[in-house]
Amino acid sequence: MSGAVREAPVFRVEGLTRSYRVGDADVRALAGVDLEIGSGELVVVAGPSGSGKSTLLHLLGALDAPDAGRVFVEGRDLATLGERQRTLLRRRRLGFVFQAFHLVPVLDALENVEYPLVIDGVPRAERRARAAAALDSVGLGERMSHRPDRLSGGERQRVAIARALVHRPRAVLADEPTGNLDSGNALRVFELLAALGREHGATVVVSTHDPELVARAPRVVTLRDGRVARDERRPEAVS
Repeated sequence: MSGAVREAPVFRVEGLTRSYRVGDADVRALAGVDLEIGSGELVVVAGPSGSGKSTLLHLLGALDAPDAGRVFVEGRDLATLGERQRTLLRRRRLGFVFQAFHLVPVLDALENVEYPLVIDGVPRAERRARAAAALDSVGLGERMSHRPDRLSGGERQRVAIARALVHRPRAVLADEPTGNLDSGNALRVFELLAALGREHGATVVVSTHDPELVARAPRVVTLRDGRVARDERRPEAVS
């Protein structure tokens, strides 16, 4: 009798290696990383500056390609996908949040959030409704008409989170999303990512060097010198 078919992890990497040329030297960012991240998990990738956190997230998100090793997203080997397929994967299955917000300054909050849906050809009425709902979910329902220069840093990052979730991705990759925020706003943004991930059933991977955020994560993957130094699951942690 055959058993149940095991669901493919959202992310799986095998032997992941990536180096960069800096001046006359090759700097190895990742040196043989093996990792699996399942559906609905909240995972913090921790480690000091230069440990490979951002490189790992960029490879998971098909924003970069490894020198060696393989990256699987929902069971698909990224190396077998053409550029158009990788673009569609990023656009429809993944959401991204970065430290620098990357909001369009001439667009208001609603227009910034609906922009991915514009690119994807979603009809205007539907995309406006979905963008408004996403902003409501991050507590900015009354700030939709404000441009980024009229929002605080914490509010800008919440707009970025709403934009990352508006197309209902399978996973959200947040690279140092609290790096430009004070400690209070950093904690609020992290808790919001965790809550929205649970609400949407999305896998959330957050890179950070903030010890307070690390302490609240149910799973922490610590990188050191481009390798996984520790992979700790803490079911008792509440984010």
